[in-house]
Amino acid sequence: MKKISASFLVLLALIFLTNCEKDDICVDGDTPLLIIRFLDADNPTEFQDVSGLEVRGLLPDGTPLDVIANASADSIAIPLQIGESGTTFILSQNPTPTDETTVNLDTLRFTYGTSEIFISRACGFVANYDSLDNELTADGDNWIQSIEIVTPLVENSVSAHVQIFH
Repeated sequence: MKKISASFLVLLALIFLTNCEKDDICVDGDTPLLIIRFLDADNPTEFQDVSGLEVRGLLPDGTPLDVIANASADSIAIPLQIGESGTTFILSQNPTPTDETTVNLDTLRFTYGTSEIFISRACGFVANYDSLDNELTADGDNWIQSIEIVTPLVENSVSAHVQIFH
């Protein structure tokens, strides 16, 4: 009987020890944001704040979502839609002026391919974006003068992917 209970305890210990794992803590499992830097069109090496910047993302059905509201910054980080081949944003400068005619809306669409990469059990998958391209809707009164894709691969949120000259 002692042999059976000793064997049973050893078997139970082996089962218990083989099922243990180290703690799953996700440290680096975030899908990267698109980093946009704003530069002075007259002096392309100088960063320039956009005063009263408002960024709205558009869902595929056209529903607007606030991403950034009334900021004054020379760079922004915005999310791209994972399940789509493109994301549309409306960028406005001076969104709440006293005179409605000074609101200037520019529509910017980013197109891309998406690849999902498995990080770990704790983090799951993250999406990286490749072949980044843009299309600015010209309305004759754009405050954005030109756009340059710095890197067409969005795999981190560390450096700028897009430069906008205004």
